[in-house]
Amino acid sequence: MPVVEVKMWPGRTAEQKVKIIAGVTKVFEELGVPKEQTTVVITEVDKSNWGWSGESAEALAKKKQ
Repeated sequence: MPVVEVKMWPGRTAEQKVKIIAGVTKVFEELGVPKEQTTVVITEVDKSNWGWSGESAEALAKKKQ
């Protein structure tokens, strides 16, 4: 029974999240896992709490503007 956690920045619509959940579930169905056994959890992480290269994603986004 797979549990898949998708971490992403906020901003996707409810419709987009439905598509993400359906798409992830479909991948496991193609591997032979019944869709009833797949759980997908979406966690939205604020850009100020996400970082790489020693900087927050929020700061890096501001630099690109």
